[in-house]
Parts: sequence; structure tokens; C-alpha cells
Amino acid sequence: MTAKEIRTAYLEFFKSKAHQIVPSAPIVVKNDPTLMFTNAGMNQFKDLFLGEAPIKFSRAADTQRCLRVSGKHNDLEEVGLDTYHHTMFEMLGNWSFGDYFKKEAIAWSWELLTEVYQIPKDKLYVSVFQGDEKEGLPKDQEAYDIWLQYVPEDRIILGNKKDNFWEMGDTGPCGPCSEIHVDCRPLAEREAVSGKSLVNADHPQVIEIWNNVFMQFNRLKDGSLQPLPAQHVDTGMGFERLVRVLQEKESNYDTDVFQPLIQFIAAKAGKVYGTDEKSDIAMRVMADHVRAISFVIADGQLPANNKAGYVIRRILRRAVRYAYTFLDLKEPFLNQLVPVLAEQFVGVFDELAAQQDFVQKVVLEEEVSFLRTLATGIQRFENYTVKQAEFLMSENAIDREKSFDDPWVYSILKDQMVISGDFAFELNDTYGFPIDLTELMAREKRWSVDMEEYHKALLQQKERSRAATAIDTGDWVLVKPDLEVEFVGYDDFEAETEIIKYRKVSAKGKDQYQIVLSKTPFYAESGGQVGDTGRLEDHSRMFFVEITNTKKENGVIVHYADTLPEDLEGGFWAVIDEDKRMLSQDNHSATHLLHAALKKILGPHVNQKGSLVTPDYLRFDFSHFAKITDEELARIEHLVNRKIRENIPLKEQRYVPYEKAISSGVTALFGEKYGDLVRIITFDDHFSKELCGGTHVQATGQIGYFKITSESAVAAGVRRIEAITADKAEAFVINQEREINELRALLKGNRDLTAAVSALIEENAKLKKEAEKGLVEHAANLKNEIVHHVKTIKGINLIATHVDLQSADAVKNLVYSVKEIMDQLFMVITTLIDDKPGITVMLSENLIAERGLNAATIIRELAKEIQGGGGGQPFYATAGGKNKAGLAEVLKKAEAIVNSLP
Repeated sequence: MTAKEIRTAYLEFFKSKAHQIVPSAPIVVKNDPTLMFTNAGMNQFKDLFLGEAPIKFSRAADTQRCLRVSGKHNDLEEVGLDTYHHTMFEMLGNWSFGDYFKKEAIAWSWELLTEVYQIPKDKLYVSVFQGDEKEGLPKDQEAYDIWLQYVPEDRIILGNKKDNFWEMGDTGPCGPCSEIHVDCRPLAEREAVSGKSLVNADHPQVIEIWNNVFMQFNRLKDGSLQPLPAQHVDTGMGFERLVRVLQEKESNYDTDVFQPLIQFIAAKAGKVYGTDEKSDIAMRVMADHVRAISFVIADGQLPANNKAGYVIRRILRRAVRYAYTFLDLKEPFLNQLVPVLAEQFVGVFDELAAQQDFVQKVVLEEEVSFLRTLATGIQRFENYTVKQAEFLMSENAIDREKSFDDPWVYSILKDQMVISGDFAFELNDTYGFPIDLTELMAREKRWSVDMEEYHKALLQQKERSRAATAIDTGDWVLVKPDLEVEFVGYDDFEAETEIIKYRKVSAKGKDQYQIVLSKTPFYAESGGQVGDTGRLEDHSRMFFVEITNTKKENGVIVHYADTLPEDLEGGFWAVIDEDKRMLSQDNHSATHLLHAALKKILGPHVNQKGSLVTPDYLRFDFSHFAKITDEELARIEHLVNRKIRENIPLKEQRYVPYEKAISSGVTALFGEKYGDLVRIITFDDHFSKELCGGTHVQATGQIGYFKITSESAVAAGVRRIEAITADKAEAFVINQEREINELRALLKGNRDLTAAVSALIEENAKLKKEAEKGLVEHAANLKNEIVHHVKTIKGINLIATHVDLQSADAVKNLVYSVKEIMDQLFMVITTLIDDKPGITVMLSENLIAERGLNAATIIRELAKEIQGGGGGQPFYATAGGKNKAGLAEVLKKAEAIVNSLP
């Protein structure tokens, strides 16, 4: 079976078991502060398991794209080195939300593997939870007894809590799990040694293929467990491992999941896969990593220097480094794999094919940037080892004429030839060098790396990062758990409500409370729009609690406050800050008009790549591969303002089936997870029609005026426009008018400001030219004066004096003109230009040849007196500094240098 056939068979099997086949969620996680990336198939159903969202269907199945490169699930360093670890992978999953449980889950997994996929039963082992006395958890006897119906008892393994008890995190739903393992060894090996002893022992041919998780408990903050009100099933099967088993390969990378990419790489690199371990690892790393990079970018996360963006940049650089080091691919290449990958996933994850050009452009630009950084880092490494070698030879009194490669020298220094762990960490942290690259380069020079010091520096960085982001979250305290959350903020700015639950949160030494209300007008931060602020008032309207922010967590609207209401049981009025909301609505609706205007003027390739909507301004990122011209910006701004003046009424459609909305031509955003029912925001059916959950003006005229304040590049193929509307735009225009009036007053009321300013610039240039001419004449006069003050010391003509010249060019002309008329010249000039001290040194060529003098060396010594530095050529050098009081000492030191010459 091909990979596509295997995937289809899985989905069709569970469709026949009455499961709803759902699309994959984006790989980039939003509205969940505990995750950066989707790392398991259950992530998109987390709110269902937590009981924080209504269950739409009791059974579901899908194939989910996942990423595991950080936190507890971090496989990055193993990727490419073994046969089965990956960064991005597909997880086939089936779920029961309070419907079937262990009996059906186990029966169907066995049926699919042995009857549909026809995996020999004698290759399979299963594991169940053995219990944990410390936590008072019993053995999962139910699962054990069910498995006895399918496999002999000697093929059932009792697993510990680490292997057979699954937890979502430190708190939350959890329960025992039952894994299925496949023994892929040849028959002779299976007969000689039982695979039972190799399960969960990291044997490359005895691998876990499926995990059935039975969610029965909820883990509280104090570590205790309480039964869940409903029992759920969460299963996950690694697609790449399944394909490997069914295609009878020894490695996931030998399947048709990875071979199209690997063979493309091999052909371009002039290699044959399977003939050299190092190049094989490099090809596996590249094939794996380009999948992660491409899908994350397609889902809206661009490479960056922090958080999720940094993770992707690190993966990309790891792939480039392997290509550079082991495949001798010194030019950008990784981007060429994107079309190959996109073709593989047509009909599965079409998001990549739809954005192929954009993703390829981003990867290309990142490659170009890192290849420059890589060269810089390698040069820093070379410089470091050269300096260390010189230091070691000096410390060990070894003649500098000796070669560092001399066997005798090496025998003395080999134990001291250690790369500092701090330097190795700097290469990693600043230049993106993985530590194994530093170790490789060190080994080539017969050096070692102080790995203990490196890991210490790495740990310190992690601790700093952890401390900066540490959040201590308490358990939810239930007040009225029988109530459901209702958002009324599209229609109302206040609502009568009750508190459902709350919890205390501590971050950076400050306590805060998170509150969930039964009915709320507060818009939670999402879709780029910031969360509402406001108040929670008691019925008397005399007591209130400030709501400082509103966010979503697993689909639940959470209100942030520094204190709690006095009476939690009573009713309240939830009241938003109306002014802030109205301004946010102005800016949000303006982003929709801007998006439509960009498509009209720049082309249909424009797609939103990010946005920020605040009461003060809006920021809009979009795909476009060139700087927007001033003329284009003017047209975009004009079109948006024209639509504002048309006062187009808002057309809002709620609860529209997703497929119906898409077929109507609505704009949907890549990387967003839409539900079955969506909301459509339209400003003129022929202009702006988007899926959106944010708040908006009732008519575009409310926006007032739209003004672009900046346009810039964010990343390869991504531009950013910042703009203001309403009150801020009015203030901007008033300020501009004030400045123009002030300028006109300064220009004596001249109506043509452009002509008046141009005339001033022209006049200033003319005066500057005349001033420079005067300086040159002054310098010529100084030349005649200076040559009369020459001192002859040891046959050298010393001129060391301070001159009053306010132009560096004039000083240069002066010293060059003196050099033309005087031999054996040793000239040091000090200056004070714009209150900044400076030094100039000029030497005759015969002093350089006969006395071995060097102006660049002399200037560095003299510059110490003015706390500065400089450099130049052997005959001419300059320096600047901060300490003007040291200029007199410079002249004294210059004369001392001449007197000290032999």
C-alpha cells in the first residue's frame, strides 16, 4: 500500500464505525497559553475533554499534523540520527467523547491492524497500566481482560506510570493507556529472542505504533486525582511508523513518505542515499525539517528571534547546517524542496500547495541570511582557535616560530587545547551553531570542547527564560458549575451575569485572578484584536472590580482581575470600557477594508499574515514580494477612505455552515481553525467579505478617516502596514496642520512651502561650499605657520601641535600638503571638531621603510589619552575619542615616542 492508500484506509475504517472525519487543526496553536505547536491529535479537542465546550459529535477521527521540538515532547536532537524520530509528523487519531470506551477502542484497533492492514498477529505486543501504589491507582484490569480476547497472555506487558499513564500536563484530564507495539525484526531474530523484552527499550525495530488513552481522571494542582464526569477515548497512531511497518522497511525514511524528498536531495548533491552514514543523516534531517518548516510557515508562523518563530528558525538552520557541512551544498537549497513536498500533500493538507510560492520565498530568504551567519560564525571559530593557540604557546614558553602542528608542540599542548564552553554557547546562541557543529570543527583541529561549561551556560539560559515566563496557576474554584458561558458582546456593552468559576494565578511575584462569567460582553483577545477591559459591578453599582484584560483559554472566555468581588455568589453587571471598544472596532473594520484594498491594488496574491488591532492603532501583515511604492500607498489609502465615506452598512451573518461560507467566495485566513459554523463580516458584497469573530462598526462612516503611518518589511515576502483611524487620525491631521502653520510662519507666510524650503537648502549648500573654501584657505595659511615650528630630533622632523580646524577634510588636506614639502616627517595634529577630540598622524615613507614606524600603530597608542581608538594606513591614520582634556598629553606622548627611537 502507498502512504496515501494507508491514510485513506484509516479514515474510511473509522468512518464506517460512525466517526465524524474532521480536518487537521493548524500546527500553530492559538488561544492556548500552554502550547506553541500542536503536538498531539487531541490538542484541538482539549476543550471538550475539559468540559469547556459543547460536544458536537460523540465520535471523531482525523489525521493531524503535529510538531514536537520543545518542552516535554522534544525529539529534535534525535531526528535524522535514528530511523523513527521526526519533528513534524502525522498522527492518525480516533476519539470518543463520553460514548464508547475500552472495549470498542481495543477491538477496533485490533481489527484495523490485523484485518484491514493485515499485520501478522505474531508481530504484535500490547501493554496496559500496571497500577501505582503511591498514587493509589489500581492495575487496568479491564483493559487487560479485554486484550486476553485477542492476544496470548505472554504478549501483554504491564507498564509503569511513565509508559502507560497519559497526562495532558501537570494538571488536567488523564488516565491509563494501552500501547500496541510491532516487532519488525526478521523471523529468525524474533524466534531467537522474544520481542517482549525489547518493548519500550529503544530497540529500533521494536516500536510503538498506536496508543489508546482512556481518560478517566482529572489531575488537580495538589497532585490528587478526581474521576471525570464522563469517560473519553483518545487514540494516536504515528502515520510514518505505520507506513514503515506496512511497506516492510527498516526505517521511516525508506518509505514513500520521505523518499521523494531524499532522492531529490541526493540527485542535487550528487550522492547516493544509503552509501555514506554522514550524508545519509544529512539527507534525513533535511527531508524531515523541511516538512516542519513549510507547514508551520503555511499555518502563519514566520521564523523569528523569539518563541515559536525562534523554534522554526532553529530547525531551519539545523537543516541548512547539515546540507552545508555534509553535502557541500553552499548555496540556498532547502527552499527547492517545498514544491516537492506540496505535491505530496495535495488532497491531504492543501494549505501548503495554496501558499507554495510564499513558503518557498520565506525559506529562501532565511537560508540566504543564515549562510552569511554561518560563514561569520566559522570565521569567529577560526579566529578563536588561532588566538588560543598563540596564548598557549606563549604560556608554555614555546618559540613562536614553532608550528602549532608540530608533533612535539602538540604533545605538550594537547591537554590544554579546549574550546571554552562559554564560547561554544555563544556560537550556538548568537550564530545558530548547534553544539555538534562546534564539536565537529574542534575535532578536525584536534581540539575538544568544554561540554560541562557549555551545558552550565545552557542551563542558566533556560533557567532565566523559565523564571521570566513562570506562571503558577491554581485549580479552578467552582462557584456555579451548572451554568454555561454566553458571549453577548456583539450586541451589548454590558450584561447581567454570574461567576461560574475562578482561579488564582501568580506570575513574576504578582497575584492575579482569572474569572469565568455565565454571560459576558467582554471580547476575548483573538484574531489580532486585543481583549476588552472594563468592570465587574455589583447590583448596587457601588462596588466594582477592574477587569484588566480578557483572553481565551481552550475556547473559554477568561477575565483577568487583580482582586475578586466580595460576594461571589451574587449577581453582577459586566461592563466593558465602551470608548476603547469603539476605537478597537474602528481599527478592526479598517483592517478589513485595508485587506480588500491591498488585493484590489497589489493583486489577488495578497493574503493576511498577521494583524494587531488596538484602540490606538492597527498593524496589518500581508504577503507581498516588493516594497510598496508611494504611489501605491496613496492609492490604497484613497480607496479605504472612499469606502469609509460611502458609509457602507455592516452585513453580519452568524452561524453560517463553513462549507457554505467558503463556496460564497468569502476570504478565509490560512492557519486559522474554523468551526462548523462561522461568522461572515461583509462591507459591500463586491469589496470586503471575510470570516471573522471580531467586533466591528455598524457602518464604515464611523471609522471617520484612515491614515497609513508606515510601511515596512517584516520577513521574506511579508510586508507590514501600520495605520490609525478615528480620533488618532484626527489628532494626526491636526498635528500636521499645526506643524505646517509653524513652518509657514518661520518662512514669512510663504504659501509655496516646497519652493521656500528648496531655496533654503540651496542657499545652505552654497554657504557651506563657501565655508569649506574658507577652511581650505585657512589650512593653507596654517601650513606655512606650522612648518616654522618643526623640531628636529634624531634626524626626524617632528611636528606635534593643535590646530583650530572644524572640518576633517581640511585637516586631511593640511597634513598631506605638509608631507609634500617635508622629508623625514613625523606629524601629529590634534583637533576639536564639534566638541569631539581627534588625532591625525602623518609619516614620511622613508620613516616607515628605514625606522619601521607605522601610523596605525602609533595612533592606537596616542588614542588612549582621549579614551578612544582609531586606525588607518602605515603613513596616515586618524582617531577619535571622548576625553578632550587628554589632547595635550597626546602631543607630549608624540614627542616622547620620537625621543625613544634608536
